[in-house]
Amino acid sequence: MIAEQTKTTTEVAARFNELAKEGKYDQIQDELYADNAVSIEPPTSPGMQSVQSLVAIKEKGKQFNEMVEEMHDGYSTEPVVAGNHFSVAIGMDVTMKGQGRSRMDEIAVYEVKEGKIVKEQFFF
Repeated sequence: MIAEQTKTTTEVAARFNELAKEGKYDQIQDELYADNAVSIEPPTSPGMQSVQSLVAIKEKGKQFNEMVEEMHDGYSTEPVVAGNHFSVAIGMDVTMKGQGRSRMDEIAVYEVKEGKIVKEQFFF
């Protein structure tokens, strides 16, 4: 049996980009995230909190999706890699329940260790 090689940050970023362009964010988490990953939101984030663990990150995503009335469009840019981090600009045109339609744009920074995303942090 051949041992699977640990992905480099560049390889993780490329796979992230491939899946993000297809809108497969659940698969990104299942395939690329460490079980102990953390997610850090800005202190001013409306309704979203920082969490620890992949289970909590998935729950946070579920809660966000439950607040969405309609997703009109979304994007994720090509990743920029530096050391064990990569970043992308992400955004969406969305109608939130009870809030109307708006555009959300942010920078997401991901930290990779041992071939897995161990931290995501959002800036907006």
